[in-house]
Amino acid sequence: MSLFRKIFGSKSAKSDEELKSHDRGKYMPEIKLPVDERFTINFKANGGKFLYCENLEEIYSSLNNIIIENNWEDSKVLIYDNNLKDRFKDFNLPTSNYSQEASYFITTCENLIADDGSLLISSNQIAEKKLIELPDHFIVFATTSQIVESISEGLRGIKSKNPKKIPTNITTIKHFKSKEEKDFMSYGSSSKNLYLLLLEDL
Repeated sequence: MSLFRKIFGSKSAKSDEELKSHDRGKYMPEIKLPVDERFTINFKANGGKFLYCENLEEIYSSLNNIIIENNWEDSKVLIYDNNLKDRFKDFNLPTSNYSQEASYFITTCENLIADDGSLLISSNQIAEKKLIELPDHFIVFATTSQIVESISEGLRGIKSKNPKKIPTNITTIKHFKSKEEKDFMSYGSSSKNLYLLLLEDL
């Protein structure tokens, strides 16, 4: 059973993971959380909005709710990925090829990084654009199998998936706060208001 199903699907009695550190011996090693749980905690701490979905129907419902919540029904969206355009074609989203005209950006990512809760992206998702050139609002579609321990593991994965031509413009997005919520920790970074639609595929 997926860890996410355990977290979101069951509200049973306390599990072993709920032991507080003060209940353990002073010199006992720290309990290392599973990789998917670590990603979730760090991603939320970075200000990201996390929507776990067990199937595509829940993905579609969550996307629809995000659009309604932000009043984007008539707003243009930027989508570079043709597979995503096809996946969400029934929404009849008004699209634009220019980031200046778009209110939000729908994309995938390379990996989800557990160690710091960031998203690893490359030219496969954002072409040669800088993050600052893209809309402030991101909706990222990803799967649980894309969660990895560290950035270095993610980079190795990119190289193994693209042995003949490694994508360029590889970067991470780590700060997920709107302009109004930015603090000194995210000063100078390309902070994005980010929703993660995470599909269970394990």
